[in-house]
Amino acid sequence: MATTVQIPDTRVTPAPVAGADIADPGPLGLAAFAATTFMLCIFNAGLMEAPYKRVVLPMALAYGGIAQILAGMWEFKKNNTFGATAFTSYGAFWVTYAAYVWLAQPAIIAAAGKAEEHKARGVWLAAWTIFTVLMLLASFGTNKALVVVFSLLTVTFILLTWGVWGAKESIEHLGGWFGLLTAGAAWYTMTAGLLKSTMGRQILPVGPISH
Repeated sequence: MATTVQIPDTRVTPAPVAGADIADPGPLGLAAFAATTFMLCIFNAGLMEAPYKRVVLPMALAYGGIAQILAGMWEFKKNNTFGATAFTSYGAFWVTYAAYVWLAQPAIIAAAGKAEEHKARGVWLAAWTIFTVLMLLASFGTNKALVVVFSLLTVTFILLTWGVWGAKESIEHLGGWFGLLTAGAAWYTMTAGLLKSTMGRQILPVGPISH
């Protein structure tokens, strides 16, 4: 009687790629960041009157805040530490901005007066300026489009911090203009990622950085 020899299967099954089962959350995060930045900086640049500025708050909470934080969580799923840190943090920036204007700002004005409130905003902006400088350094490991976004954002925060803390309206307006440029660069980078997803190839260049 012939004996059947069982040959063991020695094929190695590739390990699943982290986050391969979800779509790229980058375009969503960039879109939320760009749109909310654009709205706020319209006012920071002095292009619209300050009384209408509160229209930014619902946008900051829902799109710039919640949507961007969700994008950050999905970046964690995709094992993208940079994207997760950026989107989650700037999403929290917009949530705290809305909370500050709705809750903290009136309390500070009531306690210290409107003339002193700018100092509190200056401290808040200074913290985000430091964080953005650190993110700019990290962006040099991504692509040139993101380096442009974070370079412009760094200048924006520096000017806004200087303008707000020092009560220099002209500097704050200049920061608003740089914020509009930042929004434009973020929209470009978002569109590049979106087109790559829908077209299956890189249509808009983002300039990969060679190491």
